[in-house]
Amino acid sequence: MRKFLFLTLLLTALSAVAAPPKPVYIPMDYSTCGYHASEQAVPDVAVKVYVGAPVAGDNTAMLQQAIDYLSAQKTDANGFRGAILLAEGEYNINNALRVSASGIVLRGSGIGKTKIIKHGFDRGAAVYFEGGKMVEANDTVKITDEKVQAGSTALTLASAAGLKVGDMIAITRPSTKEWIAELKMNDFGGNLDYTGWKATDIDICWHRRIVAINGNQITIDAPITTTLDQKWGASFVVKADDKAEIAECGIENISLESTVNDWNPKDEDHCWDAVYMDNAHDCWVRRVEFRQFAGSAVNLQKSTRRITVEDCVATNPVSEIGGWRRCVFTTRGEQCLFQRCISREGIHDFSTGYCAAGPNAFVQCEGEGSLGFSGSIGSWCGGVLFDIVNIEGHDLCFRNLEQFQFGTGWNAANSMFWQCTASTIYCFSPDADNRNSGNGCWATLTGDGEWTSSNDHVTPRSLFYSQLETRCPQTTVKPYILPRNTTASSSPTVEQAAVLAKETLTTPRLTMEMWHDSIPFTASIESANAVNAAQISDLLAKQTKKGKGKKLAKESAKMQATDGAQGENCEISIKDGQLLFNGKPFRGNKYNITWWSGRVKDNFVQSAAAKHSPTRFVPGREGIGWTDRLDSVIANMERNHFVALDHNYGLWYDLRRTDHERVKRADGDVWAPFYEQPFARSGQGRAWDGLSLYDLNRPNEWYWYRLRSFAEKALPKGILLYNQHYFQHNILEAGAHWVDCPWRPVNNVNYEAVGAKNAAEVSTLPEPVPFTGDKRIFVAEQFYDITNPVMAKYHRQYIRMCLEQLKDNPNVVHFISEEYTGPLNFTRFWLETIRDWQKETGRDVLVALSCTKDVQDAILADKELSKVVDIIDIRYWHYNTTECWSPKGGQNLAPRQHIRKWKIGSVGDAEVRKAVSEYRQKFPEKVVMYHGPMYDRYGKAIAESGGSVANY
Repeated sequence: MRKFLFLTLLLTALSAVAAPPKPVYIPMDYSTCGYHASEQAVPDVAVKVYVGAPVAGDNTAMLQQAIDYLSAQKTDANGFRGAILLAEGEYNINNALRVSASGIVLRGSGIGKTKIIKHGFDRGAAVYFEGGKMVEANDTVKITDEKVQAGSTALTLASAAGLKVGDMIAITRPSTKEWIAELKMNDFGGNLDYTGWKATDIDICWHRRIVAINGNQITIDAPITTTLDQKWGASFVVKADDKAEIAECGIENISLESTVNDWNPKDEDHCWDAVYMDNAHDCWVRRVEFRQFAGSAVNLQKSTRRITVEDCVATNPVSEIGGWRRCVFTTRGEQCLFQRCISREGIHDFSTGYCAAGPNAFVQCEGEGSLGFSGSIGSWCGGVLFDIVNIEGHDLCFRNLEQFQFGTGWNAANSMFWQCTASTIYCFSPDADNRNSGNGCWATLTGDGEWTSSNDHVTPRSLFYSQLETRCPQTTVKPYILPRNTTASSSPTVEQAAVLAKETLTTPRLTMEMWHDSIPFTASIESANAVNAAQISDLLAKQTKKGKGKKLAKESAKMQATDGAQGENCEISIKDGQLLFNGKPFRGNKYNITWWSGRVKDNFVQSAAAKHSPTRFVPGREGIGWTDRLDSVIANMERNHFVALDHNYGLWYDLRRTDHERVKRADGDVWAPFYEQPFARSGQGRAWDGLSLYDLNRPNEWYWYRLRSFAEKALPKGILLYNQHYFQHNILEAGAHWVDCPWRPVNNVNYEAVGAKNAAEVSTLPEPVPFTGDKRIFVAEQFYDITNPVMAKYHRQYIRMCLEQLKDNPNVVHFISEEYTGPLNFTRFWLETIRDWQKETGRDVLVALSCTKDVQDAILADKELSKVVDIIDIRYWHYNTTECWSPKGGQNLAPRQHIRKWKIGSVGDAEVRKAVSEYRQKFPEKVVMYHGPMYDRYGKAIAESGGSVANY
């Protein structure tokens, strides 16, 4: 027994000696993140313009004038135009501020002392720093290395001819179907691949500058963040210097805030992002306080690099608790550094987004009261460093997120947690060539990543600053590492214990916010006279006297006016049965918006599949396929000869419903794009999609703001907005179309379903939903039931909402519904409601009668109701070569269901002419439009038959 015990002890001792400590795995050098790769500190730019005390009301024009004035000045040798110093006070703005020239800094007189407060329903940003895109086309050159490991800065090319030191290049690693299959990212389960990665979805593109050339080998100024391997397809390089990017811009020493609707604790009809940057490099955000934003405090887009965000605090976010909300400090860019930032009650406090090329670093950041995980929230973000990051009450994640947000899959590669704390830290590695790592972390730890020194303090305290000191010992960037005593003994003497106990009583724990106060802000905030800077009002007055600045004043006045003002000489009229714009007939095609589908991946929005939809919303992303920029929508329509936009609310709000399931969602982790509904959320209860219930008494202010803005901007261009009040697709066909609908009783706070007990208001809409074949929905009869006083009340109220919200837009044409085959009595009710509203208000709006032929003829035969109709729209019936294809109204079948039972037949010019001319002759005072089968091909026939809005 003694011999056995001795041998056991000996083997244990030998084992301990034989097993060396596991080396710390560090995927790469992350220290190139930040302003000028952190080789120099954020500068204190001299004040050139002083903005005095805020004026009463809207300050947008005054602040934008200061920006525009400085934009017109020349940059100095360092690329600076100067800082705009704002006095103390609250600057209320109704429109976003936009910086689109290099070298401009917005500076306040102190956090809490200078505030910019964004008003209005626009969900964009309060301040945009955004350059343009101007990249010359160049030849691509293949990378010939068999494999280039992530973290490398050396690449061998097929030829380096034409390249020189200092060139900016784009390095692209394509995502092939073979690589995707190897990672098992093509199918996330259920043998359904529609959310799986597709070839080109995950292409990674780095922008780097060449610092050395040796033959055909080049050295770049920052590492690549994903391993390149020829077996997964050749990567390539192309010269890509964007001459339109902006640089040397910043915002600092100021508070930014959004107004909110007090009645709704989850209000979303307000400003979402505080600072938005794109097409920008070597810029910064420092010492800024953010309050009440729904989306991001700082949102760095894909075309940003070498940005520093430091010493910022984001508090009091106001939004639903759901997907795409409260992504507080986030980047999709490269070499971005967030340091000493605090987020309170965020969902994704610190995150990288879809295919952020990296590297990106979060250093000494803290999330308090976190409601979701931090880490990467998008697919395949390479080279992410979390260094001394604490997430209170939630997780840090590098792992396969699988179906999250329409198939995110692997969210990080070659990324590292260094001395971080969280509830749980997930650290998994996608493959052997792209490993994630964790060192000195404190949490519930899980994953097959490279773990070392878990639940232990490690040195150096900051990996980022250790790497920076090694790479760039002459840097002027100071680390300002918050001190923590990590050497307290677990077995102190009595004397040591007494000292430690006394410290706990007398010395409060140093917080990051307290630490901010110890970091000096050295940029000037002296008065204008002290820095020899004139007030913006004086500068503009001088420019005007010189005969200059008139254009600036005119542009500012235009911006100060209502967004998209209607302008002069924009008359919509009806004469001799023709719809006219400034006396001329409307001519052109009709633009049909996307009803429900879409993706947020870059290759989708860059493709022809991406279409406009003014009330589609993708938080934090702007452009076609995402949240449309309305000026671009109108320019595109004008360029392609579209004279009308046909709009209806979305088939559903949440893209999770793309699966066509009818189940109630477990949470509000909704997927974008969001197709907004006309009603506001209430902030109460939980709807079928996991967000709060709708309130049919309140308009969705953003939805209507967007339609008004579109109509206002479109009017001077002679473009119409067709406003479809309803969307019948929700109440017939697939059951999934109904389950999230605001009108469904379980989704609103206003009424109960039929059969409910003790309800104040009971609709005729049934619960549980009587799905036919446990799949289809047929609730049109109940939905259109105006004999039920509750349904009649809310229909009347909603129709009036549509009229009220767009009453000042003369280019809006009101239609009853997209895909409408409803009954005569509901059509009458709709027109009677419009008639009564017009009498009460004295307002007149354009009304189009668009329905089945039997219902249309019955209405037009009614002398009183016929007066309400301005336009007869032939859409749900038509002549073909053998008969009149005309399903009856109110038969509980959608148009395409009718088509399945009764083929539409052949239609040509003669049939179109017959339909249009027949109704023009019967009703010469009314406008006739034709939107039947392939209407865009028959523009000439429509126009020559007396029809309006023809594609001719």
